[in-house]
Amino acid sequence: MRNARRALLLGVIAAPPAAGQQNPLPHIDAYVEKARREWRVPGIAVSIVKDDSVIFAKGYGTREVGRVAPVDPHTLFAIGSATKAFTTASIAMLAEEGRIAWDDQATKYLPELRISDAWVTREVTLRDLASHRIGLERGDWLWESSPNTREDVLYRMRFLKPFRGFRADYVYSNLAFLAAGQIVAKVSGMIWDEFVRQRIFEPLGMTTSNTSNSALPRDGNVAAHHAEIDGAIQAIPRLNMDAVGPAGSINSNVLDMAQWLRLHLGGGVYRGKRLLRGESIREMQSPQTVIRVGRWLSSPSPVTQMMVPDTHFFLYGLGWFLQDYRGRKILHHAGVVDGMRALVGMIPEEGLGVVVLSNLSPAAIDEAVMLRVFYHYLGGVTRDWSAEMLAGARRLAEQGLAARAEEESRRVKGTSPSLPLSQYVGTYADSAYGPVRIAEGDGGLTIEWGLRVGDLAHWHFDTFRVTWRVARRRTQLVTFTLGSQGTVETLVVPGEREFQRVREAALPGARSRR
Repeated sequence: MRNARRALLLGVIAAPPAAGQQNPLPHIDAYVEKARREWRVPGIAVSIVKDDSVIFAKGYGTREVGRVAPVDPHTLFAIGSATKAFTTASIAMLAEEGRIAWDDQATKYLPELRISDAWVTREVTLRDLASHRIGLERGDWLWESSPNTREDVLYRMRFLKPFRGFRADYVYSNLAFLAAGQIVAKVSGMIWDEFVRQRIFEPLGMTTSNTSNSALPRDGNVAAHHAEIDGAIQAIPRLNMDAVGPAGSINSNVLDMAQWLRLHLGGGVYRGKRLLRGESIREMQSPQTVIRVGRWLSSPSPVTQMMVPDTHFFLYGLGWFLQDYRGRKILHHAGVVDGMRALVGMIPEEGLGVVVLSNLSPAAIDEAVMLRVFYHYLGGVTRDWSAEMLAGARRLAEQGLAARAEEESRRVKGTSPSLPLSQYVGTYADSAYGPVRIAEGDGGLTIEWGLRVGDLAHWHFDTFRVTWRVARRRTQLVTFTLGSQGTVETLVVPGEREFQRVREAALPGARSRR
């Protein structure tokens, strides 16, 4: 009965204005649809919360290209890293119960956590884990397209290299949030997924939200992931986020996420019931890590170039980005999963929040919509954020094409591998990232890394171009290096590290399962 009443309520919220009634946000409505078409986004959904009411919730476009499957406010999308605030809220709930504290050492609850520096291992706190300041390289390939479990990923964190100093700078880390989620599990006695369901989803009536693709309804109201491939927008496979769940595995819709915003805008109170103390909300929304605006602005992303110029500071709290904008404090967090984007933003002083979910990446339409809503309420000169960001995205795409052309120009033609292809066959391994296997078939060399399989084509000298056998056919260059005896010793993957050639029985970094 309760679910039936809630469904009726949400249906009213999602419905168009009745005859004689005025749409409270007609300009926003038209703006979103125009932006969707210009960005070539198949589907998008938007909800707006103002003064503890969901005043706008609507879907646009289709759940999947080529299908008659309209997006509506109930359509499920991946929210990606917007999940992180659910993990910090979980920690805050346990802290309120006196079972944990933000400044406790993480190893007090998770003794298996190890970082390459023993001092950092001893000193790292829950606050450090939840504010992107532990300084490690990102290491996303530990979980992305990998058979690793959460426990495996946590174990392999100890082999990652420092990227910057501990507490010295902002260094985004999905793995740190995984560790935070594992602490929630250890302290609460239930897995992170179950804690979030019982303590957050259910009290907020987020009955359709879940924490795993395996929980998505088959043939249900679920958006497909999309990417531009060879100039066409195509559906691509879902990325499995389970191994790093506390950092980004939630699937939700704009109506459920609007309830999440109501909790935060209400200072921890939802429909008259307090779920979090006001001081916990303020703690999560308070600065923890400084993000240097100059370095942020140097990013090639049109999003960072457009969002920050009007701000005086840019910070990270506990699961939220913070900045000032037109004299107000804004909190927001994006979520980017391969083929899908999400954005959750709010201005607490105005009782205003926005959720934008879309099924194409990369595309900055969500930031453009959020800023347009904020401008609607804050006043001032209206800017066409969508047009400006789209122009920036196109410049970025042109830069990408130019970079590929430059890479091609540096290719040395007429060279051959130093050895017969059979001499490159073997297993190469790294303590953190595990084994990479090179094999030879009728079509040449192939590569297998975790769940990824690709084909190697000779580029020049001992460098090969890998074309991964995934829908997007991503490519990258890898280089084999020879030792003093003229045999292949390492496989170098730019942006990752060197993989040492090993015997299969002597793979490093294997976690004992006894």
